[in-house]
Amino acid sequence: MKIGIVEDHHSVRDALANLIQNTPGHELAGTWPDAETAIRDVPLIGLDVILMDIHLPGKNGIVCVRELKQLQPRLQVIMLTIEEDSQKVFESLTAGACGYLVKNSDPKRILEAIHEVHQGGSPMSGHIARMVVQRFHSEGLSRRTEENLTPREHEILTLIAKGFRAKEIASDLSISVFTVQTHVRNIYEKLHVRTRAAAVAKYFK
Repeated sequence: MKIGIVEDHHSVRDALANLIQNTPGHELAGTWPDAETAIRDVPLIGLDVILMDIHLPGKNGIVCVRELKQLQPRLQVIMLTIEEDSQKVFESLTAGACGYLVKNSDPKRILEAIHEVHQGGSPMSGHIARMVVQRFHSEGLSRRTEENLTPREHEILTLIAKGFRAKEIASDLSISVFTVQTHVRNIYEKLHVRTRAAAVAKYFK
């Protein structure tokens, strides 16, 4: 698994780099202190996952994600930041990020998130997930979009928004993982998105 880091703080960048380099099966393919050099280099390397800070000199991390996803659509991005503003979470997800963790997350959790996002999941720190769900509830759903999804699809998407994985959704709803995956593909098609995070952001925005 080829992993990159975009982080302007030297100490944080080094800590993340050491974590990845000392974990078997992980290859640190590059680190960048700003968005501009990342946008220049990342498409040439072919990363699997990138850890992205929001507050960068010059272009911010959200802009960086948006431009990188246009150049490399399959790139999986985890926002790793101290920023806990729900608006920033929404902007990150709509730009193409697939996960959102705070920087003080346990190293084990960061590694788990890398694997989760590489397998199609959308990892979030627990309190950030709750904050996002609360915002969903306070702002309400898009009526037009809601009418396009079946009750089961809406149910599954709500569980995804809460951070449930496919196996957990299958267990909670007493259906097979294959059925969950089929529903998720249908949701993608109806919402015209490619990732779970983008589906959640578009549906509940």
